[in-house]
Amino acid sequence: MSNKVLIISNSNELVRIRPERIVYVESDGNYSTLVLHDKTEQVFTMNLAHCQQLMEEQLGKEAMTFIRLGKQLIVNRAYIFKINPNKQQLFMSNSEVNIAFELQASKEALKQLKTLLESEKGKEDRL
Repeated sequence: MSNKVLIISNSNELVRIRPERIVYVESDGNYSTLVLHDKTEQVFTMNLAHCQQLMEEQLGKEAMTFIRLGKQLIVNRAYIFKINPNKQQLFMSNSEVNIAFELQASKEALKQLKTLLESEKGKEDRL
C-alpha cells in the first residue's frame, strides 16, 4: 500500500483520497464524480481531463493504475472484474469489499480495454 494521497481542492473544500480507494471517476461535462470502494461519492467541478492530469501529477507511476475509457470514465484497473464489450458492460469489484459496480461504456472502449489487459497478462506470464 502506498503512502501517496490524491489531493483535490477548490474554493470551498479540500479532499484527500488514497488512490486504492478510488474505483472509478465518472464525468458529466464539467463535473467529475469520484466513486470510492465503499460506494461513497465526491463530486468536483472539473472535467475528466483535469482530473486525469491531477492524478498523473500527484501520483506519478501509480497513476498507471487508472485507465481512461472514452470521454466519461477513468477506472482503477485493480477493481476490473468483468468486461463484456457486446453488452457494453464493465463490472468493477474487489473480493475484499464484495461490492460490485456496473458501468456502461462504448463497445469500442471496452474492446480496447480487454485487449490491453490481455496483453498485460501475457507479459506477467513471461516474468
